[in-house]
Amino acid sequence: MTPDSFETLRRTVGCLVRQTARERIELVVIAPAAARIDVDQALVAPLASVQVVRLPSLTPTGPARAAAIRAARAPVVAFGEDHCFPEPTWAQALIDAHRDAYAAVGPAVTNANPDTIVSWADLLIGYGPWLAPVTRRDADYLPGHNSSYKRAVLVEYGDELARLMEAETILMWDLRAKGHRLLLDPTAQTAHMNFGLWSSWVRVMFLNGRAFAHTRSATWPIAKRVVFVGASPIIPFVRLARTLGDARRLGRGMSFLARVIPALCAGLVMDGVGQMAGYAFGAGDAHARLAEFEWHRTKYAPSGTTTLP
Repeated sequence: MTPDSFETLRRTVGCLVRQTARERIELVVIAPAAARIDVDQALVAPLASVQVVRLPSLTPTGPARAAAIRAARAPVVAFGEDHCFPEPTWAQALIDAHRDAYAAVGPAVTNANPDTIVSWADLLIGYGPWLAPVTRRDADYLPGHNSSYKRAVLVEYGDELARLMEAETILMWDLRAKGHRLLLDPTAQTAHMNFGLWSSWVRVMFLNGRAFAHTRSATWPIAKRVVFVGASPIIPFVRLARTLGDARRLGRGMSFLARVIPALCAGLVMDGVGQMAGYAFGAGDAHARLAEFEWHRTKYAPSGTTTLP
């Protein structure tokens, strides 16, 4: 998904053309109708095909992702981001895993900009359960915006898919409730670039929390939303306990934990406040403001801290 040009996607597309299974990949680019998308044909030549899906707007992003799913022609669809960089065997690992009866398969995640504590806090909160090293296992949910699905399973949702794609965790919970299996496969691996500046990250945590709560509660009765508004203050404590477990699993030592815990607390409090606002008042303009942060992620990582391909 790009708001402006092919150049925004160049690094990630470069990772796709280096895949061992590149000749089996169809690249689907989602862009606003007004954007000029000059696909670098020489770069994408190793791929099976490329198509550009034009939409009036990319915000909210759920309908845009749903449109891409409908346009895709392969039996497996995998989402990617312009700030996420898959390893060369990522695609083949996903293809192999989908030969089994899994509705969704997700990769292990590594840190593409590991030199700031904000980056680690952002990564742990967003992707903690899937940070390498991990073991291959059935999962309750998988990395959002970076996992793969059997296309036929998704199109069964019809018009509801657009809402669910706003917060994939909710989609995955629903898949599990319907009896589908999800797989975390560490042989598929991708490096994620995280927010590295306090000024942008705390705002993003609030907006993410608000957008998630709105999507989760969109079909709830008012009484249930009121209950979750009241319970919102405990969210940071529950999530902190889980996230600390993920942080300890990385084996980076006590000095790392001592430095990352204050950042985790700050981020999770902002997320909790955002969720309270989302349950009480809806999304507001959270989706549109999040989109501004999601694209061109290098603006929100200190220069010199990013290990890009």
